[in-house]
This record gives sequence, C-alpha cells and structure tokens, in this order.
Amino acid sequence: MKANDVSKSLEALVDQKIPSFLWGAPGIGKSSIVKAIAKAKGIGFIDLRLALMDPTDLKGIPFYDKESHSALWAPPAFLPREGEGILFLDELNSAAPSVQSSAYQLILDRKVGEYELPDGWAIVAAGNREGDRGVTYRMPAPLANRFVHLELEVDVNDWREWAYKSALDERVIAYISYKSEHLFTFEAKSDVKSFATPRSWEYVANILQSSMPQNLLLESISGTVGKEVSVSFLNFIKVMHRLPDIERILEKSEGKQSDEVDVLYALSAGLVSAYLRDSNDRRLDNLLRYTLEMKGEFAVMIVQDLQRNGVDMQHSESFKKWVEQFAYLLA
Repeated sequence: MKANDVSKSLEALVDQKIPSFLWGAPGIGKSSIVKAIAKAKGIGFIDLRLALMDPTDLKGIPFYDKESHSALWAPPAFLPREGEGILFLDELNSAAPSVQSSAYQLILDRKVGEYELPDGWAIVAAGNREGDRGVTYRMPAPLANRFVHLELEVDVNDWREWAYKSALDERVIAYISYKSEHLFTFEAKSDVKSFATPRSWEYVANILQSSMPQNLLLESISGTVGKEVSVSFLNFIKVMHRLPDIERILEKSEGKQSDEVDVLYALSAGLVSAYLRDSNDRRLDNLLRYTLEMKGEFAVMIVQDLQRNGVDMQHSESFKKWVEQFAYLLA
C-alpha cells in the first residue's frame, strides 16, 4: 500500500482501537507515519522499541504486598495511565520471543501484569519483513492473528508530497523527481552498508544544510546513500547555477526557458518549494503564466505538486488558460 493509503487505513483502525501491524523495508517511514497520525489527531504517542527490552520491562517487577500477603507486579512508568493516544510497538518481530510473549498479553487483553491500557489508547505495531536482512523472529500465529496487517511500499509521488510539506531541501526533491529509481535502492541480498531510502535522503538534506566542507560532501553523502547514487546526485545539483531567477518568475513571471531535462526537474522543484514557502494569488498567477511556456510534462508536474500540497487554483484566470492548453495531458 502507498503511504497515503496506509495513513487513511491506520486512522480508521486507530479510531476503532483495532490493533494493526505495519510491515515494510527499513528506512521507508513506518514510524513517521504513525507519529504523524497521532499529531494530526492531537492525541498522545508513545514509541516503545521492543527489540531493546527485556520481558520485565513490559510486565514490570514483582514485589511483596504486606496487606494481601501476595506478590504483585509494579507496572513500568512509561506505559500510559490516562487520556488517549497511540501505543506504538516498534520492531515487535525483532524482539526476543520472551518479549513478544509479554507483548502478546498487552495486545490480546489490553493489559499485562497489574497494568491495564486505558480505553482511549490504540495499539499499532511495526517491523521489517523477514526477508529484509534484519534481525527478526517469526511471529507466533496466535499473535499475528490479533493484528490487521498492512504493508507499506515506497511510492515516489507520496514521498514528494511529504518532502514538500516537510520543506525538504529542493535539491533532493529535484533529484528524486529526476531519478526516481534512486529513492530506494535497498537490496536484501547485498552486503553494501549504505543505500538510499526515504530516511537516508532526509539525512542528505540535513547534510546539505550543515556546515560540512564541500570537499567532504562526496564521502559523507556516499556514507548515507551509497557511492554511485552520491556521485550522480552531486553531479545533478551542479545544474542549480543554470536556473533562471526563481523569485523573479514568481514576482514578475519573467525568466528564461530551458530545454535541458535536468535543469527543468531542478527548476520545477525550486518553483514549487519557493511558492509553498511564500504563497499568494499574485505569485500563483505569475507561476502559472510562466508554466504556459514550459514543456507540457513539467508544467503538469508543477501544478500536480501544488495541488497535492493543498493549493487551490480554481479561482485563477491563469489556471483556466493553463487547463485549456494542457488538458490533453490530463486526459
């Protein structure tokens, strides 16, 4: 399932307090999706990395109760006591079987030891697939049967929508638009330590915004997304100096047009990012008028990216002209 579809499904499951398990390759944003749902709903979010836990971390520690003359379990402080939210059990299938057994009771009965999960809290778990070369344990059938299972796949358009909303460096967005196959290069059978994933591209964007010396960029980015992808990316961003003045386009609809594909990808990402940072009707009209002279596929890509990010352009006279000119590409 694509990220947007996964989000919609999880939102409904969380509302009904139905336990769900999100499967997917490493680095594709499983935990980010669940956290974003909690933030959008304005509810609590607790992230438990079960692979780092012992069984007693969930069940608690036994102690002697003088009044009842029996042993009770002191529940851990990190579990919620009230309110509503999402209890996120990350790396569940990477946890030792004994830890999974403790989690089983929490998922099945919504309680473990003396602790009971408040009614307002939903359980969502996540983990890598067994073939992804990570440390995983086969999930017991009774435990697996307690979840609704969703598998997250990498989708470039979904990622680009997220990247624009997150104000990711436009050079990264432009490159992935140009070389979409480099968004995710993970191969389970490969021994390469560095490979491209949505998560590692976010690291690249942060590296570009850091004080990293130019002569160290290649090695640093290679250690993030791999050598081949890094060389290709750094060669690509050299086209940035060939772009027309983006602010002049947005302010006056004036700027040179280009026929170079790499320049057009970079320009498209730059225009969308700049508009989303500072948007108004005048700048939108200027942008749309400029796209009327662009190659059709890039004009369409710009408008679709704006629409995915909630930009309403139905009221614009320039958009009406745009639709007339590029309607054949939208059919």
